[in-house]
Amino acid sequence: MASRSVAELCEERSLTPDQLTEICGLDPHRVLAIMLARWTPSPAERTAIAEALSVAITDITWGHKTPIQHIYGQGPS
Repeated sequence: MASRSVAELCEERSLTPDQLTEICGLDPHRVLAIMLARWTPSPAERTAIAEALSVAITDITWGHKTPIQHIYGQGPS
């Protein structure tokens, strides 16, 4: 089985972010960030989400979609 993102798995199951939050018991803002691939979840968060989606942790693609950018400059003046 090819790994899929949390968003893809939720779409297949017709789960909204609110429904996934209720099932896995994590913070709603964190669940949304994970679904949008803006946050790499901790091992405990990965376990909670995988259990909520009834898949193995290794069946989910974790990580960022958006590359991290370096910002140059002098900083606050």
